[in-house]
Amino acid sequence: MRKTKPKKRIVLPDPVFHEVMVTKFVNHLMYDGKKSIAYDIFYTALENVKAKLPNEEKTALEIFKKGLENITPTVEVKSRRIGGATFQVPTEIRPDRKESISMKNIILFARKRGGHSMAEKLAAEIVDAYNNQGGAFKRKEEMHRMAEANRAFAHFRF
Repeated sequence: MRKTKPKKRIVLPDPVFHEVMVTKFVNHLMYDGKKSIAYDIFYTALENVKAKLPNEEKTALEIFKKGLENITPTVEVKSRRIGGATFQVPTEIRPDRKESISMKNIILFARKRGGHSMAEKLAAEIVDAYNNQGGAFKRKEEMHRMAEANRAFAHFRF
């Protein structure tokens, strides 16, 4: 590689929970640099999650983290061209990419949902992820199925 690797930017923790993960999630959620609106959506969604699961002894943030953990994939397939043929090669995912993929998936499927406000849709998707269901969980299962089906090509790993 000719150029040096760019330095990792330091992400500051969020003002309410003092968690870096929350800030990263809000950064994915944000449109057009409207961070305060994204924070508002996220915190409202967590309040809705707590309202939807009143008999749960965990806090809303713990439910969110468990939901993210449930939809985090461990393997993915990457296209690799060998001798004129393209193979789907299963590869392990780096930890920072795992986190990023799971956050993007939960936001994507929350946006696709029918509902009134983004906070409500996000809350519903977080609850579904916590209960191992919903679109984001299905996406994870699909990724794992693809990797399992193409396990024969694992020796082409990068």
